[in-house]
Amino acid sequence: MGSENKMENRWVVLVGALMLQLCLGAVYAWSVFAAELKKEVALGGFGWSVTETQIVFSAALATFALVMVVAGKWQDKLGPRKVALAGALVLGLGYILASFTPGNFLWVVITLGFVAGAGIGIGYVCPIAAIGKWFPDKLGLATGIAVAGFGAGAFFISVLSGKGINMPGLEVDLIQLLENYGLGGTLLIWGVVFLAFGGTGAFLLKNPPTGWTPFGWEPPAKSSSANVREDWERSDMMKTRQFWMLLAMFVCAASAGLMIIGILKLYGIDSGLTAAAAGTAVGILALFNGAGRILWGWASDKIGRTIAMGVMFFLQAGMMFALIFMGLGSTVEGLTIAAAWIGLMFGGNFALFPAATREFFGIKNYGGNYAMVFLGYGVAGILGPIVAGQAKDILGSYDVAFIICGILCIVAAALAFITRAPHHSG
Repeated sequence: MGSENKMENRWVVLVGALMLQLCLGAVYAWSVFAAELKKEVALGGFGWSVTETQIVFSAALATFALVMVVAGKWQDKLGPRKVALAGALVLGLGYILASFTPGNFLWVVITLGFVAGAGIGIGYVCPIAAIGKWFPDKLGLATGIAVAGFGAGAFFISVLSGKGINMPGLEVDLIQLLENYGLGGTLLIWGVVFLAFGGTGAFLLKNPPTGWTPFGWEPPAKSSSANVREDWERSDMMKTRQFWMLLAMFVCAASAGLMIIGILKLYGIDSGLTAAAAGTAVGILALFNGAGRILWGWASDKIGRTIAMGVMFFLQAGMMFALIFMGLGSTVEGLTIAAAWIGLMFGGNFALFPAATREFFGIKNYGGNYAMVFLGYGVAGILGPIVAGQAKDILGSYDVAFIICGILCIVAAALAFITRAPHHSG
């Protein structure tokens, strides 16, 4: 009867998880702020180079990945609520501090890069871990909703910060924070929102009572869990070639998506589109980023994790080359299609790599093991954006960066097709 009485509580936890993830997804709206930093001083901007804007983005992504390694252990010891509240606090504080002098490069690297990135890393693991315990009967759906919130958050932040939605057949003027309050005011507003909205979501997180199960649900017998191979300790996992292959795939595949996320608005403006149209593309990418997590998770259940990975990486590579040879960035329709395509493929990484980690190395030590695989995301967060910034600043074009990331996606696809789950010797 206790299980039945607790049934409604888990939906409150899911709402809290979604609220927090919407705030943590701020990092994927970066190119909207990058465009303001790059804008010429005479036009009200700060005159940064593309590389400088991408260093901030890379600092946030790398810090996110590194902090998540230890945040998972904190969450196991302290529970999701305390750690998630700390994440929302640190994220909001980073944006508020950045608002004081938003044009100072070092200050922005520290506040939006290291501080806000740490907040995301602290908070990210908590809702996913809590939901896994509350929804063993609906794990795929519940987790998909929560992690999709991470992508959807960037949509709302980008369209509310910019000039609403501007795409063929749909033009909607919204708050336009940057135009009305400037970069400093916009960062301050979002910092307060992250503290209040994200903090409320974090407060709703909690673990179920020991031994709790959903009413009427019976755990599947171990023998029926065909997809779970063996449980591996972190130290033993890191000795397998499969771990390093997964890590390499994550680096290669995520570099393309993170590169585009970091420069998308800049790229659209440089290609001759209006700031509103380019900003809308950022929101489109964010929405499809969320959808891709659900779509590719479902597809991998049907065709297998590594096959789904290989197909997804090849499709991502195709778009990298299409941006060069088809000139998609020069029209609103083309950039919209490219943004949706890249978001859909990039989002799949966050369904497939966690699932592959579970299947390869078991569920007993999943949190710590996936945190190590996720370090590949941190490396990609440095590689992709910095390659794009250097290509633009030195060569005057993003084409070389697209080629490099396209090749990396092909390498990732090849690795996916030859990677199989490891087994303990003896």
